[in-house]
Amino acid sequence: MKNGIVRFVSLYVFNVAVLLLIGLLLRGVSVGWNALWAAMILTLAALFVKPLLRNAFRRSAAKSASGRTKAGEKVVQYVLVYIVELIVWVLTVWLSGVSSSSVWGYVLPPLLLLLGWVIYDQIDDKLHTKAGQVYDAVQARVGRGASRPASSAAPAPETRETASTRDELQDGLTPEQRRMLDELG
Repeated sequence: MKNGIVRFVSLYVFNVAVLLLIGLLLRGVSVGWNALWAAMILTLAALFVKPLLRNAFRRSAAKSASGRTKAGEKVVQYVLVYIVELIVWVLTVWLSGVSSSSVWGYVLPPLLLLLGWVIYDQIDDKLHTKAGQVYDAVQARVGRGASRPASSAAPAPETRETASTRDELQDGLTPEQRRMLDELG
């Protein structure tokens, strides 16, 4: 439940930013305050509609994949991704107050959405970590109420064993292996 809420909220905030950017960059697209509702539609479409469409298109494209070269297959995959983004954009425009006054207002935003979601994937883990911390802090305040002091939520001090284990998880080396590598170079 927590991961779903964190994922939804972080994607929603990111979609608001992308929609506002689309509204600023493209003359044929009017977003304004409608970005708040449009981001809700865009987030729901990205979480539920987009995977369904992507899987349906992949299945249909896989039937004829044997007749294409590697380059042809990549082109088909890119076109399918664009078509999915176009459908998501048309749904967003249709179900929200976002308006598009030109053909370019339908052609370019899916590319910007795709670029935005590529960037989102790059920062997704950091965003989920931060959003998870905020969620946990709010959950602790709501669940705890005013009866307990805030200092009880402070983490325990880190021991030497904890630090070495954390270091080992980060690079996969034991302290002995790390020391030997340090002596080599």
